[in-house]
Amino acid sequence: MLELRPNCECCDIDLPPHSIDARICSFECTFCVTCAENKLDGKCPNCGGELLRRPIRPAKKLKKFPASRKRVLAG
Repeated sequence: MLELRPNCECCDIDLPPHSIDARICSFECTFCVTCAENKLDGKCPNCGGELLRRPIRPAKKLKKFPASRKRVLAG
């Protein structure tokens, strides 16, 4: 199950679980769309993997399986 991290690892902007602006790699590194496209050219700086739109967990499931509260920052 995806961790749904609460922030961009690059600029630390909040990315709520329902955000359509979150991008992730296969290791769940999480970035905002602005950083992913403009700073990172669509590639994860941690693993080199592709950054794709993070899926949105349905509200019913979010209650039972909440998003992570742990903020992660690169570097």
